[in-house]
Amino acid sequence: MTFALGALVLSVSMGAISFFTTRHYLVIDREHTAIHEAALNRTYVVQHVAAGTTIDQTLTTVTPHSAPHSSSFLEEQGKHGVVWYERTFRVTPQTAIPASLRAMVIGRHTAASQTYVSQGDPRIAVGLPLPSIHGAYFEVFTIADLGHTLRVLALALFAAGVVTTVLGAALGRWASGRSLRPLTGVSRVAVAIAGGELDTRLVSAAGDPDLAALTSSFNRMVDQLQERIEREARFTSDVSHELRSPLTTLAASLEVLEAQAGSLSGPGRRALELLSADVRRFQRMVGDLLEISRSDSGSAEVSLEEVDPGELVRHAVAAAYRVLPADIPVPRVEVDPGVNGTHLWVDKRRFERVISNLLENASLYGGGATAVRVAPGGEPDGRAPSIRVSVEDAGPGLPPSERARIFERFYRGHAAFQRGAGTGTGLGLALVAEHVRLQGGKVWADEADGGGARFTIELPGQPADTDDEPAGQVGSA
Repeated sequence: MTFALGALVLSVSMGAISFFTTRHYLVIDREHTAIHEAALNRTYVVQHVAAGTTIDQTLTTVTPHSAPHSSSFLEEQGKHGVVWYERTFRVTPQTAIPASLRAMVIGRHTAASQTYVSQGDPRIAVGLPLPSIHGAYFEVFTIADLGHTLRVLALALFAAGVVTTVLGAALGRWASGRSLRPLTGVSRVAVAIAGGELDTRLVSAAGDPDLAALTSSFNRMVDQLQERIEREARFTSDVSHELRSPLTTLAASLEVLEAQAGSLSGPGRRALELLSADVRRFQRMVGDLLEISRSDSGSAEVSLEEVDPGELVRHAVAAAYRVLPADIPVPRVEVDPGVNGTHLWVDKRRFERVISNLLENASLYGGGATAVRVAPGGEPDGRAPSIRVSVEDAGPGLPPSERARIFERFYRGHAAFQRGAGTGTGLGLALVAEHVRLQGGKVWADEADGGGARFTIELPGQPADTDDEPAGQVGSA
C-alpha cells in the first residue's frame, strides 16, 4: 500500500506538472505564431491599401497559413463612424473580438493579443493598430485542435498514472514479500518451538549473508535451549528415580513404626504422625515429578475409554474424598441434562487424578470445593460436542494476572502466603494441565459466579489425536 500510494502521488504530481507545463508552452507558442502571422497579414493589408486596392479586395486576398482556422477584420474610423470589413462571415466582429482587446488596440493604439473561449471554442485574438487609415486590424484564430491535443495528453498522463500506480503496488508487494519472507519463516519456527516442537530449525538461505547469520544464531540458540530443557528433564527424572529407593525404605520403616505406635509415648506418637505426613507428602511429590518427566520425555501412555461423563465425575469425586481429610465437606455434583446421551473418550486414571488434584487444590486454598458442574461445551474442530467439568470453591479467587500462570510447575502465586499453603507442592495444577493436554482437551481458571475460583476442563466428545499439539494447549478463558 505504501508503494502504491507513493507511486500514485508521484504519478499525479509528475502528470500535473507535465500537463500544465506542456499546456503553457503550447499556448505560448501558438500565441507567438498567431501574432507573427497577424503582423504579416497587417503588413500585406497596409501595402495593398497604399497601392490603391480597396479594403474589401485586400481582405479577400489575405491568405494566412491557418486560413481555415482564422478570421480577419479591419475597423476604419471614417467620417460617418466606424466601418467594419471582414474576410469571413462565420463570426461577427462584435462576438468574435473581446471588448477589452478592442479598447486597448483602438483606444491606446497598442498591439495586443488575448486568449479566451467563445461559443465553447478556445480562440486567440490579435489586434494591431493601423494609423494610416485611423483604424485597426484584428485576426481571430481558432485553437480547437490545441484543446484536442491537450485532452489526448491528459488522457495519456492519466493512463500512465494508473499504470504507474499498479506497477508500484506490484513492486511493493514483491519487495515487501521478499523482505518479510525470512521474518515470516522465523515467526513460524518460533511459534512451533513455543508449542513444544524443539527439533524445528530455520533453513539456511543461500546467497543472503545477513539472513545466514540470523539463521545460524537462531538455530544455535534453539540448540542450547533444547539441550538445557532435556538436561533439566533428565535431571528431574534421575533425581525422582534415585529418591524412590530411599523413600521405599522410609515408607517400610514407617509402617513398622506405625504398627508399634501404641507402645510410644504421647510426644513419640505426635512425632510419628508428623513423620508419616511428611513421608507421604514426599512420596506424592516424587510421584508427581516422575509423572511430569514421563510426559516431557514423550513416554506417557494414554488409554482412552468411552464413558458416561456424569457417572465418571461422580465416581472421581467420591474416590478423591476417600483420601482427603474427613472434615472437608463433599461438594454437590450438578450434571446438566444437556450431557445426557453424550459419551466421553478419556483415560479414566488420568481423569480421576485431574479431579482429585482440583478438589485438593480447592481444599488447600479455597476452603473446599462448593460445586462440581458437568455441562455441554462447544464442537471443537468438527468433532462431537465436548464436555466441560468445572470445580468451584468459595475462596478469595485468583487475580487475572495469575489465571494463566497458575498451571506452571511450582508456581503458587499469592496462595503461597495463605494458611495451609505449606502442604502444597506446586505441581498439582501443572499435572492437571498435562493430563488434560494428553487427552486432547484444555483447562483454564476464572472467577466463579458467586465469587471464588473456578477451574474448568473441556474434553472432546470423541477420541482426539494425541499427537496434535494444538488440541492440547493450555489457555485461559
